Amino acid sequence: MNGRDLKCSFTVHLGGGWRSQPLPSVLAVTSENTVTGADVRERVRSHLPAFSPAERRVADVFLADPLGVIDLSVTQLAARAGSSPASVVRMCTSIGLRGFQDLKTRVALAHVPAAPVDALVAGEPQDAHRATVAVLRDTAAALESAAAVLDPAAVNDLVDGLLAARRIQLGAVGTSAPVAADAAYRLTTLGLDATFVTDVHAQHVSARMLGPGAVFLAVSHTGSTFETLAAARAAKAAGARVYVITSFASSPLTEIADVAIVAGSAETKVRVEALTSRLVHLTVLDAIFLVLKQRVAGAEEHLQATSEVLTEHRF
Repeated sequence: MNGRDLKCSFTVHLGGGWRSQPLPSVLAVTSENTVTGADVRERVRSHLPAFSPAERRVADVFLADPLGVIDLSVTQLAARAGSSPASVVRMCTSIGLRGFQDLKTRVALAHVPAAPVDALVAGEPQDAHRATVAVLRDTAAALESAAAVLDPAAVNDLVDGLLAARRIQLGAVGTSAPVAADAAYRLTTLGLDATFVTDVHAQHVSARMLGPGAVFLAVSHTGSTFETLAAARAAKAAGARVYVITSFASSPLTEIADVAIVAGSAETKVRVEALTSRLVHLTVLDAIFLVLKQRVAGAEEHLQATSEVLTEHRF
């Protein structure tokens, strides 16, 4: 790290196509290289659903041991993945690299370490302190990677959309539901008309009632959750603008979204639920809340009213 703004970019689905933009300043990180090895790993991870089976096998080998790939030739990697050299090259070019050598160079320069949580073997007794440190480090790495791949145009579009919306509905299930609930509550404290209902049937019906001028904001790690997808489709059919915060660049949700913000982490088998991704999505929404706080008319008055109400619930 040398204190200079990272000048990387990432693809985000904006309506009819994919677009690449530089790093958003609201979540800027620093680096000497345009795209670091860690960013390459994040790109590969976020594009997993879009790869062909042969490319996916190559990606899995790379993600399992990024540093180990440095010592392999394209033929050796293809053999290890049960694929072909052409599939290796296609996997690299599909995420914006010039080829396999470009991938190896970026990883080598960054000295990407293996994710610490991957060292924890499920089912074996673990030292609590070691596990805690590993998870904290893994989470910190996920947050840094998210900052490196966020698209500023998508983030700014979401802020503008929330400001202009006559009504905002959050949609999510599972571990993403608390993220959506928190976002709806915090938007309400700014004076915006934001809601989140936990019942999936009510969520679906409410989305269908939104109409033009409204916003449906879906939060989903995989972007493939049936209930969230159904609500998003209903909102879009009703004329609402659909935004998605997700961990993967290619999914059913990103395909129908007007704007998709891709920021997440590679979840390990130790943690089946998308726990780290939930923290990443919370952080993205925190940044958006910070910007909205400065731009929503009367926000300070609404926040003061919120504070006064909350004092009634404290000793």
